[in-house]
Amino acid sequence: MLINVDIRARSFLEITYRREFTPLTPKVSRFIIIYVIARPEGTKQSPSRWWRLLRRLKPPRNDGMIFMIRTWKITKTKLDELRFDDNSSLDAVTRQLPDGYYSTFRTYDECSRVIGLSAHLRRLPNADASLLRASLIRLLDSFRPHEARVRVMEMKRGGFYISIEPLKLLPREIYEKGVRVETTTLHRNDPRVKSTAFISASDEERKHIAQEEFFEALLVKNGKILEGMTSNFFYIVGRDDIPPYIGERDGIPLHVCTAQRGILLGVTRTMVIRAARGRGLEVRFRSLKLNQLSAVKEAFITSSSRGVVPVIQIDNVRVGQGSPGKVTRMLMSSYEDYVLKHAEKI
Repeated sequence: MLINVDIRARSFLEITYRREFTPLTPKVSRFIIIYVIARPEGTKQSPSRWWRLLRRLKPPRNDGMIFMIRTWKITKTKLDELRFDDNSSLDAVTRQLPDGYYSTFRTYDECSRVIGLSAHLRRLPNADASLLRASLIRLLDSFRPHEARVRVMEMKRGGFYISIEPLKLLPREIYEKGVRVETTTLHRNDPRVKSTAFISASDEERKHIAQEEFFEALLVKNGKILEGMTSNFFYIVGRDDIPPYIGERDGIPLHVCTAQRGILLGVTRTMVIRAARGRGLEVRFRSLKLNQLSAVKEAFITSSSRGVVPVIQIDNVRVGQGSPGKVTRMLMSSYEDYVLKHAEKI
């Protein structure tokens, strides 16, 4: 249970901080949003008893926003809300469901639009797009006027599910300063399919990068970087760095590269490629060899929930000048403009 409490008015038995969540409104700035097991002073009840009582409470609201993940099973006749032992993240919820397929995205314009929604729904082999859209409209109502992060899922044995949580935007510092990533030999069995099995298979790697304070892991196969564990990967090279000769115009490299084979073709990746070409940049489909890392001038990763995130270090190799480059910043801006123009109505 995620509870909004004033720390000056409570005594706590145990507090566990959920680092991926932060308030989205300044009106809750004097509160700390935490997981808490509370025991009133002078009582002898065990922590587990109080935890069970807290879990029965309805999700608290603050300024029209619900501070928890909610999940429903979708049928043509009703929407059944489900409860899980571990409700700490979308991945935690997904691991408690049968194997299947999924897609994750964020909303825009007060939960009324999604970039590439049709493409996201096509990732579910037997999706009834009309049913899922109608369900999303109903389920997102309680999250308005804020934005949400959504996961739609289809189980291999049949059945559709939707999980929704309040959208937590990345700190502005991430986009201004960039992130560190590491490489891993982890890989998807079928790169073109977004399978829930990969969430469980990559669990140890996710814990590792969190412990080492890396932002993302890049999947490497045969000495080439293909994609991120939860993102697509782009890199930018300038003249004479990697053959053939690459020209420049007004000092801006015109060569943006990303892998095409052996990857999940992300929805945001497609939008960024369109935005890059719209700005006159040449896009080439070429995976990056690890021995060419030092030649990379800029790099970034893309995902539906995070947009374009600059990468300034891969393993121990600094990318470019160690700060977001001008092409990356230009594409970040172009992507934001593209989203405002092309996000679909749910």
